[in-house]
Amino acid sequence: MQKKLFNIPPVPAVILAIISVQSGAAIAKGLFPAIGAAGTASLRIGISAIILLAIYRPNLFKITANQWKFVIPYGLSLGAMNLIFYLAIERIPIGLAVTLEFVGPLLVAVWGSKRLIDFLWILLAAAGIVLIAPWTNNGIDILGMLFALLAGGFWAAYIVLGGKTSKIMKGGDAVATGMLFASILIIPFGILGKGLNDLTPTFFYLGTSLALLSSAIPFTLEMKALGQLPAKTFSILMSLEPAATSICALIFLHELLSINEVLAVICVVIASAGSTMTSKA
Repeated sequence: MQKKLFNIPPVPAVILAIISVQSGAAIAKGLFPAIGAAGTASLRIGISAIILLAIYRPNLFKITANQWKFVIPYGLSLGAMNLIFYLAIERIPIGLAVTLEFVGPLLVAVWGSKRLIDFLWILLAAAGIVLIAPWTNNGIDILGMLFALLAGGFWAAYIVLGGKTSKIMKGGDAVATGMLFASILIIPFGILGKGLNDLTPTFFYLGTSLALLSSAIPFTLEMKALGQLPAKTFSILMSLEPAATSICALIFLHELLSINEVLAVICVVIASAGSTMTSKA
């Protein structure tokens, strides 16, 4: 049954993962004022680990030394990426944070590209990022920007390590085990930040919804896609993230898109579709 649940082609899997993450972002925003960034990240990743371990039940004793070598850093990069990104959006607008974070996947795409056509899609995606970013002199927090860039670095590591891990482990086992190590990394920050001190049933309910939408479902879909797509193609497909953020702002926050944001959506959609159509099998 679980095999059929995520028996989705890689490109639709990435798109569904993006939609799921952006839906979860609306829930996370509601939790931030109450339990903070570290508490929200801990709740999200911790519950995700429990859900995924219960569903896939990986036999940790049968994981080989070679598999441990990749799945542990994969999980740690996954956890660091989420924690640091939440710390970023505590300080700067989420649109700017997503834009800066995407530097990581773009570097992966550039590093793996050898054909001229690949650079065209990268440039289009980069143009979309520039257009969607709120480049205004409004006292943006420098530390928040650095957090977003650092999260992008861990996102790049997550893509590379996820691709390698998916080649030597079953997707469900890999993401469940990786999430376990992500929670081991993050939860101490949630405890030290006292965000987990006053949890209520409502917080657990919201945390479970957040875990499903922002971690368990999208990371499983992404792991499946990483096993079937080149890293550069996956990276450019993920350029839909900044556009999805603006679209969700329109739907959930009733924020109208500017002309630049509409142009950004067009750029990233063309880049994503183009990279998919021209990528080598």
